[in-house]
Amino acid sequence: MTEAREQRGVLVVISGPSGAGKTSICNELLRRIPDSRWSVSVTTRPRRGDEVDGRHYRFISPAQFQQMVDADELLEHAEYLGNRYGTPRAPVEAALGAGRVVIMEIDVQGGAQIARRLPESVRIFVLPPTMETLKARLAGRRTEPEALQAKRIAEADGEIAFARTSGYYPYFITNDILEDSVAAILDIIERERRR
Repeated sequence: MTEAREQRGVLVVISGPSGAGKTSICNELLRRIPDSRWSVSVTTRPRRGDEVDGRHYRFISPAQFQQMVDADELLEHAEYLGNRYGTPRAPVEAALGAGRVVIMEIDVQGGAQIARRLPESVRIFVLPPTMETLKARLAGRRTEPEALQAKRIAEADGEIAFARTSGYYPYFITNDILEDSVAAILDIIERERRR
């Protein structure tokens, strides 16, 4: 019985403002958790930099996205800065059924939907150490125009306030030192898998 409990699949939702370090954390979690899987989201936004279709995101048209919504093929979906994002249901359910840890990086709108649909999911909100750090990280990406960076900064305060007051995020991690943040999240996942 204990072994079966240890093999239970766990959906781990990582949310936070752009520039908080979510992608770096997710990459480390995937590297360190042997049975983990990445949940590849679909999006209508254009590719950035060296993003690979099917690995970072599945880049689809607005019409394809709407077809997936209409067919109830998404666990969650949201619009962020004019683009739509969603999580395909089938691959997540298959991985969870096989006892895998599924890592999902989504915004707070999607996190709220997952909390309502899959309350057993582990939802973690990643905070930047300071707003100045957040601004510096966004500028350091050099993948977006300054106007878009400014929009992301403006959105950050609202996302943080929502995460703190909604009750959908039981865990908050301040990502100052990546190694410490990853270690804290690994501990959370381990505790949740054994519950």
